[in-house]
Amino acid sequence: MDLIHSFFNMVAVPFTVFWLCLIVPPYAFFKLCSSALGSLFKEDLAGKAVIITGASSGIGEHVAYEYARKGACLVLVARRENSLREVADNARQIGSPDVITVCADVARHDDCSRVIHDTMSHFGRLDHLVNNAGVTHANFLEEVPNMVEMRPIMDVNFWGAVYMTRLAVPYLRSTRGKIAVVSSAAAWLPIPRHTFYNASKAALVALFETLRVELGQDIAITIVTPGWVESEMTQGKFMMPGGEMQVDQELRDVQVSAFPVLSVHRCAEAIVNSVARGDRYLTEPAWFRTTYFWKVFCPEILEWIYHFMFLSSPGGSSKETPSKKILDFTGAKKLFYPDTILTHEVKTE
Repeated sequence: MDLIHSFFNMVAVPFTVFWLCLIVPPYAFFKLCSSALGSLFKEDLAGKAVIITGASSGIGEHVAYEYARKGACLVLVARRENSLREVADNARQIGSPDVITVCADVARHDDCSRVIHDTMSHFGRLDHLVNNAGVTHANFLEEVPNMVEMRPIMDVNFWGAVYMTRLAVPYLRSTRGKIAVVSSAAAWLPIPRHTFYNASKAALVALFETLRVELGQDIAITIVTPGWVESEMTQGKFMMPGGEMQVDQELRDVQVSAFPVLSVHRCAEAIVNSVARGDRYLTEPAWFRTTYFWKVFCPEILEWIYHFMFLSSPGGSSKETPSKKILDFTGAKKLFYPDTILTHEVKTE
């Protein structure tokens, strides 16, 4: 057995390089043609029943508006009832023929079951599921006094998508529907202070890539990996070590630094168009895809950059990092951050 593994150790790399050189050019051409056809023959979303979790703000809210513009019927899911009603009213005015709201916590299986039940009772069908609900944090592992208090990050970000997907699959299969899951570029980027968030988003990618194999052609899956996008997170809303949600814009400046933040409208528009085309993956902004290659080909350099940028000098404040100093010195905040990030009041309930 050891001889077999020794043989594969010798031939695996050259064999792989050979086949990649042979296969990649025609495969790239095929993908280009497939993308062009998808753009020409996008799915007509008028009248389709769509569940959107985390729909009370940020990406989820604006994905709802994009579906509404295309005439889809919406099921808006989140914990904040008043915010949901506002989004529902806006969606109706934009063009959605029918909108219902379900106040629910996707971290609870019973709540997810109620979402599906209400959807089928009202619309009698389900065509798209958008798993968008998520929370984040901004603290080091050693700063967490009780690890159990950080469980909601995995419960909402990962298990919420698991519950919703498992319950929705039978109905999506009957309509040959689609699933969109909002993961993050953080799935491959080792950004400090986002330990649990990064892990939850990486778990989503692994889960839905596996489901894509298991479900085959019955249900199409689009995995979305946004970079920095206008949202409550980029407004500074984080889960703190004690488990409570707080707004800390100084800490936001440390984490986002001088990276340009994409408008949520543009991101949402790209997501809905990508799902309608049947794309397998979407990264917004598109240039953020290059960070994946940094991770694959030079991980040590990427890790050194993050360590230098986001960790303060010994004895210094956790908010006196090079990342924040660069932002303050260059004045890039006014140029790279949308106005809503700087002025919008974030709800913490």
